[in-house]
Order: sequence, then structure tokens, then C-alpha cells
Amino acid sequence: MNDAAGHAENASGQTEHFDVLIVGAGISGVGGAYHLTKQCPGTRFVVLESQHSFGGTWITHRYPGIRSDSDLHTFGYRFKPWRGAPIATAAQILSYMGEVIDENDLARHIRYRHQISRASWSSSANLWTITATRADTGETVHFTANFLWMCQGYYRHSEGYTPHWDGMDAFKGRIVHPQTWPKDLDYRGKNVVVIGSGATAATLIPAIAAECGHVTMLQRSPTYFRSARNANDLADMLRELEIDEVWIHEIVRRKILHDQDAFTRRTFEQPDAVKQELIAAVRDLLGPDYDVETHFTPTYRPWRQRLAFVPDGDLFQGIRSGKASVVTDEIERFTETGILLRSGTLLEADIIVTATGFHLSVLGDIDFTIDGRKLEFADTVTYRGMMFTGVPNLAWVFGYFRASWTLRADLVADFVCRLLNHMQQKGARRVTVALRPEDKDMKLLPWIDPENFNAGYMLRGMHLLPKRGDKPEWQHTQDYWSEKDQIPATDLDDKAFVYA
Repeated sequence: MNDAAGHAENASGQTEHFDVLIVGAGISGVGGAYHLTKQCPGTRFVVLESQHSFGGTWITHRYPGIRSDSDLHTFGYRFKPWRGAPIATAAQILSYMGEVIDENDLARHIRYRHQISRASWSSSANLWTITATRADTGETVHFTANFLWMCQGYYRHSEGYTPHWDGMDAFKGRIVHPQTWPKDLDYRGKNVVVIGSGATAATLIPAIAAECGHVTMLQRSPTYFRSARNANDLADMLRELEIDEVWIHEIVRRKILHDQDAFTRRTFEQPDAVKQELIAAVRDLLGPDYDVETHFTPTYRPWRQRLAFVPDGDLFQGIRSGKASVVTDEIERFTETGILLRSGTLLEADIIVTATGFHLSVLGDIDFTIDGRKLEFADTVTYRGMMFTGVPNLAWVFGYFRASWTLRADLVADFVCRLLNHMQQKGARRVTVALRPEDKDMKLLPWIDPENFNAGYMLRGMHLLPKRGDKPEWQHTQDYWSEKDQIPATDLDDKAFVYA
């Protein structure tokens, strides 16, 4: 299914035209393709993917133990029941996505190994022109499309973010980033230091701890963790009752989303109580003598950064066994044999893993122009995090931080399909969002309020992102529980939508 879909298009040098061009065959792009076939039948569309296969993160990230950090009952599509454990491996997620592609005949729409370099909008033609390079042949190919649907994710797949520390060149071992994990890396019996304490570190450490000599999680400051059994009792009970899987999927999703909503609200309304509950749960797993205050007591309010989930407490099992440990300190410099900390402690290491985040990629690092002028994405204002002022016939999928990415991918897909059908009914070839007269004096703010969510990759890349307003329709609220009702109720004839 992978390379077989890499059609020999543009063989004659001609430009192919589609009604809709989807960028990316990850979780959002595959979902968007499905929704187009169901909600906009007859639409001629193509999905361009730079990798050799579908999957996005789940094929580009190959570090040991890679798994979801959201439950698959909500990270999975609403239209495709998930039958496995809530937290799934990359292989399981890829298998699930492959089933969606096969069951809905989507492979014929996907072109792999197509790296897009340029997207140009022409108002006179009401068309996007897309320039891409085929990785298999080196050929430059061109497409035109009435509508562009950006499903490429939000970080750069080709490289992760690694800060610079003094002495890195002196270190005689290997320094690797999980995003570009080397196939030949042998960590058996080695001392490994993992810098970082987010979801990647929490996944990687228990996956390698048993084979390493020792693995140390080095963090500058603690992270919040939640741990629970990797099972869903409600789903298991309903299966025992032989309830149809479609019903189980919907019931379990609703229960999870209800519980997540209640928990998220508590993090805002009762942050101190939630903080103490999370820390107490870690203390129960590590024992009364463990220094939880130093290593697992963050200074920030819960959910200001992504909360890492630890299925079956595997990270804490590794710590209790002695195969893994946590050090909370700052790096002074690298040495030939490890890392010297500000405290004066030297961490000996054969391998250092920088689980330090990623680079934000805005619109896939594609060169965008509008009628010959370079698009400065940061100068636009977002309409619900999906469309942008002055950018015609384009929608972007940017998911949730506190809920599963796919929840918003499904919501955006519904919106895009409804918008396309609405344009057809109106006989419109172009739609652009614009500030209304009542919005002219609206205060413009950064894409995300750092008091609400302040992950490092967002703060580093905020200057690249569009502005938001102080009204719900001019911001990405990050609130699924409001948006699930607001986005479907969007008035497509509101003055914010300008048709031509």
C-alpha cells in the first residue's frame, strides 16, 4: 500500500488539478480524506505526503517504546472503533490507520514521497499552485487546487530540538535525539542519561531500563505525571455483555471525555488540590522514603504544560527497581565522560539522549505566497485556529493540548466539508475570513496565552504563529468541550466569511 500509491503523475510535465489538496497523510490527513469521501462525495482530491508511507509521527519517530500519550478511544477516529488497550504502540496505531485506508479505498488518493516546497495563491484564477519534489525520482511536479487543507502537523519531522551546552563536542559517547533515533544505537549494558522529563522521556526510559546498565532521567524541573492501568474497565465490561463495538466506542469516548472535562476544570478551579492528588499518587508508587518533593513536585499549575501519562506505572517501576533514577539539577557543561551539573555532581554516561522537545513547523515550512506576495503567517489573525485572515481557501488542523489531537481533526474535517458544500451551493470559488466591523478595535494577542499553556516549543515558536483576538471565534480556545458545540454551529454566512 505504501509505494504502490506513488503514482507516475506529471509524467508529461503537465499540472494536475484537484478540487482539494490535503497536505500530510498522518492522523489528520487520513481522517480528512475519509470525511471528504463521506461528506463531499464526488470531490476530486489528492493527499501529498513527504514520507514513504502514511502515519506521520508514528513512522518518523522510532525510539524504543514509542506509544500514544492519549487514549486511543479518543485519539482514534470517531468513525472507527478502537478495540485494543487505551495506550497503544506506534505499530498498533499504524495498523489501525491502515485499516481506515483499506476499508475506505483511500490509498488511490495518496501520493507518497512528495515534498512540497511552494504554495502560491492566484486571486485571478482562484487557485492554489503547489510545487513539490518527488523523493524517488527527483522530479519537480506541479498541482493546482481550489482548496488547500493543511494536515501536516505542527513540528519539524526532520530534526528535534536540542539546546546547545558547553562541552558537547568534548563528549566521547553518543548524543542522540529521540526524533532521529539511530538504528545502530546499542544501549545494552551502557549508562544512559536522558535529558528531559516529558512524555518522550517517560516512554523511552521504561522501554530501555531493563537492558541498560543504568538510565538516569535528568530534569531541570519536575513534570506532572498520571498513572493508571492500561485498560478501560467500562470497555471490558461492555464487551463481556457482547455490546456492538460501535456502541462501545461511542459510550467509552463519552465517558472518557466527561471525565477529562471534569479533571481539566478542576485544574483551573482547584489547582492546589489537584496538585496534591497527583503528587500523592506518585508517592504511593515510589514509596514514603522517595524524595518526591525534589523530583516530582512541579512549581507550575497542573496542565500549564502537557501532563504525561504513565500506563501501568512503568516509569515508576523502573525507578523502584533501581534500574532508573531521577536527577533534578541544571547542566553546567558536558565533559568527555558525561555531564557536569551545577551542583558539582558528574553524571557518567556512555549515551546522552536529548528528549528536549522539537522545532515548531508553521504550515509545513512551505514557502507561501498570496498574489505574488510572501505570506507572513504571524501577521494574520486566526479564525478558531482553522482559517486565517487574508489567506483564501485554506484550512489548518491544529489539535488540542489537553485532549486528543484527533478530536479536533474530526471537528475541523466537519467544518471544512460543510464549508466546501456551502461554497458550492452559493456558487462561490473563494472564501477568506476577515475581521468584521465590530472586530476592528479588538485587542490582538499571541496564539496561546502562556498563562494557560506554556510548553517550551510553543514559547520558542510563538513569534511564527498567527495572532488571536479576545473573542472565542478569533482564537484557538483549546477547549474541546466548548468547541464540539460551537464549531458545528458556525454560521457560514457570518460577516467573518467573505465569498467571491
